[in-house]
Amino acid sequence: MKNRSRQITIAAALFAAFVVAIQYSDRPHAEEKESGSMIVHDVYFTLKDDSAQEQQRLVDACKKYLQDHPGVVFFAAGLRVPDFKREVNDQNFHVGLHVIFDSRKAHDDYQVAPKHLQFIEECKGNWDKVRVFDTVAEK
Repeated sequence: MKNRSRQITIAAALFAAFVVAIQYSDRPHAEEKESGSMIVHDVYFTLKDDSAQEQQRLVDACKKYLQDHPGVVFFAAGLRVPDFKREVNDQNFHVGLHVIFDSRKAHDDYQVAPKHLQFIEECKGNWDKVRVFDTVAEK
């Protein structure tokens, strides 16, 4: 009888720990949403074949695979503006991708989403350089 009682006590303690873990595992993400902070994910691609056709092909692939993920509050992909040539304008990329997520969890889920991974697999062959800038932004 003592063993049965002990097993029930251990099971109850494990269940309680599990419930607490579930309640707090998403807590930072909930706090991000409540505080109004978002994750801004900017990616700049430099292409091996930088022809107009290949640049547009990458923009189209971004739109096809990356814009409809859960937690995306803003999406845009496009070409560098070639005539912006001030000293501060970086000219070392061809395509820019800009995604704003409503939470870090949405960003993290996006990174391993099948459509995101398929985008990488299909497009990476023409990437010479990829630079990623992730920031926390407040509304």
